[in-house]
Amino acid sequence: MALDFQQVREQVRQLGENAPQREQRLKELRDQAHELLQQNAHDLDRLRAKVQRVVQQHDPSLRCALPVQEPLTAHFALPALPERATILAADGSQIGLDRHAETDYCLINVGAIQMRLASPEPPKPTVSCRLLYDEQLYTPSGTITDATLALMRDLNERTILARLAAQAEPPVVTFTDGPMELWGGKDGDGEASEFQKSLQEYLGVLAQLCDLQAATAGYVDKPGANLVVRLLEVGLVPEAELAEIRRRRPLRGVTDADLYRELLGSGERSPVYALQSQSARNYTQALALHFFYLNVGRPGKPWLARVEVPAWVVDSREMLDGLHAVLVSQCRTMGSRPYPYLLHRAHETAVVSLQEKEQVTQMIALELRRRGVQVGEVSQKQAMKQTAGRTSYKG
Repeated sequence: MALDFQQVREQVRQLGENAPQREQRLKELRDQAHELLQQNAHDLDRLRAKVQRVVQQHDPSLRCALPVQEPLTAHFALPALPERATILAADGSQIGLDRHAETDYCLINVGAIQMRLASPEPPKPTVSCRLLYDEQLYTPSGTITDATLALMRDLNERTILARLAAQAEPPVVTFTDGPMELWGGKDGDGEASEFQKSLQEYLGVLAQLCDLQAATAGYVDKPGANLVVRLLEVGLVPEAELAEIRRRRPLRGVTDADLYRELLGSGERSPVYALQSQSARNYTQALALHFFYLNVGRPGKPWLARVEVPAWVVDSREMLDGLHAVLVSQCRTMGSRPYPYLLHRAHETAVVSLQEKEQVTQMIALELRRRGVQVGEVSQKQAMKQTAGRTSYKG
């Protein structure tokens, strides 16, 4: 039986019935957030101190923005594009372990694109594939998970960027899609040790990029984070009530994009913030994570991205301005769909189609049979899907 649209239609009607009230309430919260941003714009020392008190005394897991030195309402115009620079972008995809298939394997495919500003040479693609099989499909906690595979993909993306950056003519600007901050198993989790191993490798790659003085970033399209909003909430809650800070969300529903969408003109960036989170202890000194918001949209049609950068980029105004200018230029290349052109190209290079996934499966099955190794069968569920016809693959 297909989706029961009669049930859905009634729930949609209820959603619509309550929407005007929700929208009005959200507008009031946004207005309050804008007022708080203005009121606290230059009160950086007080906000930093209060955040530290919360972390040390009440909530060590607090995740929010941390002011650095620029006022909260500051906005910085689009700098001039560097005369020359090497731009590198990488993106990856993966084939996870499929228990319904006749063979067990995983695959990570990373695509990187390189171009040189003011050069007539076309962008140059690089592809790196890694097939995982046999013992590589297991971790100390059991069978490899999609989360571990995604972690390995993120590491491979940065690794290929570091390798290409070492061979490129400086200055070099590199970026990937998504945050720079890695997420993994918590203490006591079976995957925690595997995450720590990958994290150390990842930090080593970041250190290489730092040594190369490459401007490195993670580009987050259509961000929904509330890191600056959470900072404002911490500033708003009275000292006597800080013990309840986890439950105090007076601006729930407001995002950072709501704050900066009207504040930032086309091509402008927000102030740079440090990232306050439990993972901050992993990224220290030159690798400490920061972020800013960037309006990559056209005049009258703002579109915000969050750009995550390490401290070595923040500490160099030339590097920060170069990254700012390159990202806006890359997004404008895409016209009415502002997104970095080279990241789009890297995604096209890295994506694995359903047909390609099935070809890899058949390649492995044929090789095993040629070696006299017995190959398993697809599950009955998968066999029925194939009989009915299948048009998509979620990798």
